[in-house]
Amino acid sequence: MATYEISGYASYQVNTTNTVTFFEGTTVQNFTFDDGNGAGDMVFSENEIVATVVGEQLPYLGTINVDMVGGGTMELALVQGAASFTDPNIIQVLIVVPDYLSVSDFNFPQPIVYASRSTDDFPTCFAEGTLIATPDGETAVEALRAGDLVTTAEGRAVPVKWIGRQTRLPFFSGAAAAPVRIKAGALGNGLPHHDLTVTADHGMILDRLVINASALVNGSSIDFVPMAELPETFTVYHVETEDHDVILANGAPSETFIDYRDRRAFDNFDEYMDLYGCERIIPEMHRPRISCARLLPEDIRRRLGIDHAAGLSATARSA
Repeated sequence: MATYEISGYASYQVNTTNTVTFFEGTTVQNFTFDDGNGAGDMVFSENEIVATVVGEQLPYLGTINVDMVGGGTMELALVQGAASFTDPNIIQVLIVVPDYLSVSDFNFPQPIVYASRSTDDFPTCFAEGTLIATPDGETAVEALRAGDLVTTAEGRAVPVKWIGRQTRLPFFSGAAAAPVRIKAGALGNGLPHHDLTVTADHGMILDRLVINASALVNGSSIDFVPMAELPETFTVYHVETEDHDVILANGAPSETFIDYRDRRAFDNFDEYMDLYGCERIIPEMHRPRISCARLLPEDIRRRLGIDHAAGLSATARSA
């Protein structure tokens, strides 16, 4: 079952016959959308009912790109509102904002080009939307661009060299493609501040160690995202800086891109080549890396509730 927490929305009147739109303004309101279809697919599909307000069913309509304050864009979901109009061809359309952002973070268009919306399925809980610390506050990872500054765990501002995008195909890759979901507070000290989803081989920084997320699985607060929840495809993002740095993802210390794999595996490899002309080697930071739970220090296993014999549960990945 897909749910999506929002902090507010921008509302528009849209004439579906000629796509003329009228901007009604923004509203700050916490709300949960839920498709309620019981399929466990973790996506909204066009015309799926995501909420019922005052007896009216509200369908998902698609997505639209909206400019963010300070630069960059973000893809936001569109939902039909509950307002009724005399003309049956006019509907209320809401551009909804996820709860880790605010309506004040966006420059909403006036009017929108409703006909340009994408009606693709909308995944609700993956790497898209991960908040990366920057000198100007947190920014969704997909909104970052080469040249933007991010803040390291030590407080330095370093420029982004590249944001790599990879499309994952869990249907073909099987359980090996399952990302790891780290629930809010699971790493201690309230971190991450919101649920964080990373690839299984992504390094989190704990006690001066680089620990692959899969090695931290405890079957409860840190676990593989079940295959049943994964859409047919989803996108993960990699932040490359000059060095192998520690940055903050949803507040939690996390590694930047390290070139263990060929950048040709990324969807936007050509973009990298246009920027730099050739690939480069990134020296790894001087921290031990742990890639499996049995190598974890006992203190970390105890603190996070990790049973290294059962933590890497195959059933968690395939359920």
